[in-house]
Amino acid sequence: MLAIGAVLLLRDGDSDSPEGAARAEAERFLGAWADGDPEAAAAFTDDPEAAASLLESVQRNLGAEETALTVSGEPARGDMSAGAPEASYAVPFTAAFTLPGLGEWSYESSLYVARDSPEDEGWHVHWESPLVHPELVDGQTLVLSTDRPERAPILAADGSQLAGPSAVWDLSIWPARLTDPDAAWEALDGLDVGLDTDALADRVADSDPDQAVSVVSLRDQVFREHEDELRAVEGLQFAEDTRPLAHLARTVVGGIDPATGTGSSGLQGRYEEQLAGTASATVVIADRESGDAVEVLYEQEGGEPGTPVQTTIDAGMQRAAEAALEGTDQAGSIVAVRPSTGEVLAAADSPLDGGDRSLSGQLAPGSTFKVITTAALLESGTAPGEAIGCPKYETVEGYRFQNQNEFELGPDTTLHEAFTASCNTAYIGNRDRFDNDTLRLTAEAFGIGVEWDLGAGSFDGSVPDAEGASDLAASLIGQGRVQASPLVMASVAATVAEGTFHQPVLVPEAVPDPAAAPRELSAETVDALRTMMRDTVTQGTATVLADVPGVAHAKTGTAEFDTGDGELSTNAWLIGYLGEADLAFAVLLLDGGSGGATAGPIAVDFLTGFQE
Repeated sequence: MLAIGAVLLLRDGDSDSPEGAARAEAERFLGAWADGDPEAAAAFTDDPEAAASLLESVQRNLGAEETALTVSGEPARGDMSAGAPEASYAVPFTAAFTLPGLGEWSYESSLYVARDSPEDEGWHVHWESPLVHPELVDGQTLVLSTDRPERAPILAADGSQLAGPSAVWDLSIWPARLTDPDAAWEALDGLDVGLDTDALADRVADSDPDQAVSVVSLRDQVFREHEDELRAVEGLQFAEDTRPLAHLARTVVGGIDPATGTGSSGLQGRYEEQLAGTASATVVIADRESGDAVEVLYEQEGGEPGTPVQTTIDAGMQRAAEAALEGTDQAGSIVAVRPSTGEVLAAADSPLDGGDRSLSGQLAPGSTFKVITTAALLESGTAPGEAIGCPKYETVEGYRFQNQNEFELGPDTTLHEAFTASCNTAYIGNRDRFDNDTLRLTAEAFGIGVEWDLGAGSFDGSVPDAEGASDLAASLIGQGRVQASPLVMASVAATVAEGTFHQPVLVPEAVPDPAAAPRELSAETVDALRTMMRDTVTQGTATVLADVPGVAHAKTGTAEFDTGDGELSTNAWLIGYLGEADLAFAVLLLDGGSGGATAGPIAVDFLTGFQE
């Protein structure tokens, strides 16, 4: 993007003299040029058409990020014997361009300012090609040529590529050879890549019959799957190319701007300089008709290749997570972490255009948050076998809370039983055991409330102090203003598994000092949570996990949310860990269902998938 250039301001009184008037006209011309408005700049010259043409060419071919054009000396009478116009003034100026891949390039030049006529008080800039650069002649332009090294890959823990150079196919249409448009639209619709073939048909109809119309770029796998149908259509054209693409963890890896080749999101954006390396770049004078370089004006040599970004992602586990999400029509996310280190082993999202919800989602965790609520009760002295009740309803400040399907277990229900059955009213009915800051302080033992740095963007959870009884009641069951990402809830399960919090880490080289929790849970609390999470699998709401390989521990959650039209829907959660396997996980499915019934089968697919 062009930035406004800097020009010197007129000094008091200068505009009353011929030199001052010439300087003022030069500054107006340079200001419009620096502002990126070639037509406005050309209007100050005696040949607007030629000036606009060359200035537009230079602006397009240099692609300057910033332009500064500064009058650098006093105007002097032009020397007619040296080719200056009659009664003109030479105005020196400095041109400085900040060029992509090259940095600042500057040079000295000058321009002539002359009266419109001997009798006229008006002034104009005399147009000639050397004005743009002293070595430029008619028929030439300035061009920035950049040679970028191959972009470095993003790696999984085992060194395999999450993203790297890949074959792609650029599809286009040659309108003059398109004999059966309906067959083309049918074949393109069959790609299922979101093409608007009606709009494409209009573009083709409005195009030069012998000018190719770009359609879409396809990954090699997609092209191969549909190659026969596509090649059968006369007028479709295909060109193979190589570009850096994400193969796994695509929402976390991020994307690359096809126009600039630079990382635009995710790890690709965050580690742009490391991955891209240093390009070599050259500014040349080129023939405008042929494009051939005539003379090198400035050169930056020695471009350095990029270096890979190493992540902690386990490629097999990531594939299993993505395959599990492909088995449902609901949008969802799966995160897996290693409890002993905090390493992120998998982060999958579906659909891919929903962003990195796995790391950065901000959602109510529902009853999975009862791990923290229960920890608070245990830390305050409530025993797992203590009766806390489980009525059908609990009303707080006029708002009636209930359990899923309005179940009740009775007044003798223990904390252990309330946890495994996920009884909302048991926790809400004992809200007087909590101060407004109890949940926030307890959440700190799970790393919530401290700033995380994964080496990637993330949302690290929010458990604000309660503001009144109803706010506290909602918070106790992971609703209200409590928010978390799937990563946060996987880390909650990991903290129970390990007994202490290890901040999640995705790019170890970028995280020399992971955050530590400001407080820890007692050993008794950790043991009780482990027992409850195991019993939730054997006899509670997560029995769907009973037969997965390993010893599963879990907590289910069903979080209500307002759809925006006055209706309520639910997000389904399931978090847990596998005993002895050093693996904790979180599964989230959006807009419908419950933790055990909806998220549970997806968790089973994931946990069995990577172990097969």
